[in-house]
Amino acid sequence: MDTGWIVSLGVMAVWITIIMAVMIPMHKKHIVKENGKINYKKTTIFLRWNRFDTMTLILAIYTILCIQALNMMLSGGFTIENHFVQFFTNQGQAWVIVVFAYLITRVTATLKSIKAHWGDELEAD
Repeated sequence: MDTGWIVSLGVMAVWITIIMAVMIPMHKKHIVKENGKINYKKTTIFLRWNRFDTMTLILAIYTILCIQALNMMLSGGFTIENHFVQFFTNQGQAWVIVVFAYLITRVTATLKSIKAHWGDELEAD
């Protein structure tokens, strides 16, 4: 592995540590579980903006900046042999997948929470 890939793996380790440092305490504090399943009726964190959403937005902006830097470098004639191209390629691929996966899980949890809180009212209308 070249230097760009190794540095990128280090940056990913830092990001993952930050994500876990935010997610684990938030999950333990705000998610209400009964019989091992999330009780969406009692869990209200999915219905409001939280610190994990803010961090995911920052991560999405970081990903966009990495992809734009990669595009500029490739347009400038750099190849995969360049350490920065390797770094931005790895960062772009990894975080696009993470941000997209979080978006899908967030939308799913929010819809389940809405249905649990206002399901009867929504079905009555």
